[in-house]
Amino acid sequence: MFRDFLNLWKDKDTTTETLTMAVQTLKIDREMFIESVKSLREDNDVDLQHTIYDKDEEVNKSERAIRKKVLMHLLVSGKSAINEGLILSSLVIDIERIGDYTKNIADLAELHPKKMTCGKFKEPISQIEEQIKNYFDFTIDGFENSNKDAARKVTNSYKKMSFQCSEMKKELIGGEVNLSVGDAVSLALYLRFLKRVAAHLYNICTSVVNPFHRIGYKEKRK
Repeated sequence: MFRDFLNLWKDKDTTTETLTMAVQTLKIDREMFIESVKSLREDNDVDLQHTIYDKDEEVNKSERAIRKKVLMHLLVSGKSAINEGLILSSLVIDIERIGDYTKNIADLAELHPKKMTCGKFKEPISQIEEQIKNYFDFTIDGFENSNKDAARKVTNSYKKMSFQCSEMKKELIGGEVNLSVGDAVSLALYLRFLKRVAAHLYNICTSVVNPFHRIGYKEKRK
C-alpha cells in the first residue's frame, strides 16, 4: 500500500516536494537526536543546545508547510487522494513529536550540569542509544524508498527495547540503584524520552508495512 502511495504522489511535482520535505525533516530529527544525546552524555555544550532548539523550530515550520501542501493536494485531487493524505498527515505528527522529545533531552542536559551518571545501566543505555540511531537510518530508508525490510528491522525489535526501558525505570523508581536522587530522576526521564523517540519511529515504520488503519500496530501477516 505504501509503495502505491509513493508512486501516486511522486507523479506530481508538488507531492514529490512534500515527500522530500518529510524525509528531510526526519533527517533533521536524526541530527537533533545525536546532538542532544551528546550534550547530555558527553560535554553538556550550551551552544549545541541552542542549535538543537533552532533545529526544532525548523522541524515545526516544516510540519506546518507539509500540512498545507497535503491540504492543497486533497483540494485539487479530491476523494482519490484522501487515503494518501491521511497517511502523510499522520506521519508528519510523528516526525514533529520526535523533534519535541529530542529537544526534551537537550532541556534535560541543560538542567543536569554534569555528564549524566548511569551507574549499572551504563552499558544498556549506550546500547539503546545506538539502537535508536540505527532506527533513524532504517526508518529514513523505509519511508523514503518504501523499503519494507528496513522498516521491519524497527517494527520487529521495538517492543523488546520498549520493555527494557520500562524495566530499568521500575528499578529506578523502586530505589534499587546506587545513584543520587538527581541522577535517578534524570535517568528515568531520559529513558522515557528515548522510549518515545523510538515509539514514533516505530509508528512511521508501521506505515510502510501496514494499511492506514493499522498504523502504530504490529504488522498483520497472512
